Amino acid sequence: MVSLASAVFGVCFLVFFSIGNAKYSTLKYFNVKDYGAVADEKTDNSQAFMKAWYDACHWEGDGVVYIPHGTYYLKQVSFVGPCWSFMRFIIKGVLKAPTNPSLFNTNTWIGFRYIDGLVVKGGGYLDGQGASAWPYNDCSKNPKCMTLPVSMRFDFVKNSRVHHLRSINSKNSHITLFACHNINISYIRLTAPDESPNTDGIKIGVSTNIKISRTVIQTGDDCIAMVTGSKNIDISDVTCGPGHGISIGSLGGSPGEIVTGIKVRNCTFIGSQNGVRIKTWAPSSASVASDIYFGGIYMEHVYNPILIDQQYCPNPSSCSDLAQDNSKVQISNVTFSNIWGISKSKVAVTLKCSKLVPCKNVQLDNINLKYHGRGGPATSSCLNVIGDSYGRQSPPSCL
Repeated sequence: MVSLASAVFGVCFLVFFSIGNAKYSTLKYFNVKDYGAVADEKTDNSQAFMKAWYDACHWEGDGVVYIPHGTYYLKQVSFVGPCWSFMRFIIKGVLKAPTNPSLFNTNTWIGFRYIDGLVVKGGGYLDGQGASAWPYNDCSKNPKCMTLPVSMRFDFVKNSRVHHLRSINSKNSHITLFACHNINISYIRLTAPDESPNTDGIKIGVSTNIKISRTVIQTGDDCIAMVTGSKNIDISDVTCGPGHGISIGSLGGSPGEIVTGIKVRNCTFIGSQNGVRIKTWAPSSASVASDIYFGGIYMEHVYNPILIDQQYCPNPSSCSDLAQDNSKVQISNVTFSNIWGISKSKVAVTLKCSKLVPCKNVQLDNINLKYHGRGGPATSSCLNVIGDSYGRQSPPSCL
């Protein structure tokens, strides 16, 4: 009888506990149309979206902001936490950004901030309508140039995922991560014309434990850019091109910049300006780039397949010859492994390091890059670099 009574009590307790806590695990959809959103491509839906977010964020269970099929015009929005529970942001439709230049004076179009536990997905589109803004991007000539908005920005977001999403024609970067931790990005496609300025695919800064996989990026700047504070970044199965490649840097613009723990593997580059690249300013402040691995990478008609550039200067008129060996960024423990394909330039491997702080422990392991243009087979070029080469080396290693 004692055991039977104990069993009955246990079942009753579990039932009571489950009922009492059911509201905390309930998934509830917050459809933006219920908040007045109109899919007519002209009504500003920013307030409807933010009201849906506020209610979902303060729901006691898991909240879902749901954007159904249709095309929604959207001015700048910022979705801010912390939220009471896990959040989902499902985009089924197309979100269209403003084309009026008076609305470009912000650094973000769609922003997520201070959230722990978020999924953004749905198979929908972000249309940044960048052609309306690219003529205003004159920062290389104008120090007071207009700051153009990033299509989707994550600030202080952690333990989150972004997947099955498309972004086209961003005014600036498609996606930016700042001060984020444990973010997984997969199955996305980012597209802008190859001549569109500063349209980085994914830009990462001051962020840790970031994974990017199964993604296609075709854009006018870096497919993926990792700037200072990027640590433990894992990039795999990414197709890049057109674009400026997967880049670390530019580093050295401020003292103490650091990028470390980077893995780029099983990626494909098609017609991009660069493949895998590390770039630092010259002159520059003392900074560090270390523990970097590029491996299992295929290059198809890439202009600079393997590149370390410690004389980086996108605007040569502002750089003096005297400064070109003055980078103080220490690059160390870098491996290029199993990289093959076709170079569009004769110099397929360029390791151009600093005279002040030469690159240390750079490894070339099984490199097979061909050049079919004029001037004979592919070559490699090294400057101020300490390292070794192993396995097959085509072009012949300069280490």
